Amino acid sequence: MKIFKTFWGKAAGYILAGFGLVAALAWNDAIQTLVNTIFTAESNTIIAKFIYALIITLVLVIISLRLEKKENK
Repeated sequence: MKIFKTFWGKAAGYILAGFGLVAALAWNDAIQTLVNTIFTAESNTIIAKFIYALIITLVLVIISLRLEKKENK
């Protein structure tokens, strides 16, 4: 019985991780489209890619800091 409980616990974790990946890819596409829309002059330039990377990094840092602050309370 314990094996089945462990199995389903792990399976649920993997399923949730899969949905998390799908959500991350959806946000990735949305943000890339936004950057490409704002910088319409050749949206595939290296500058647009660096701006996209900077936006993602800033969002990640802000979320990480907020989660860390909440965890320390």
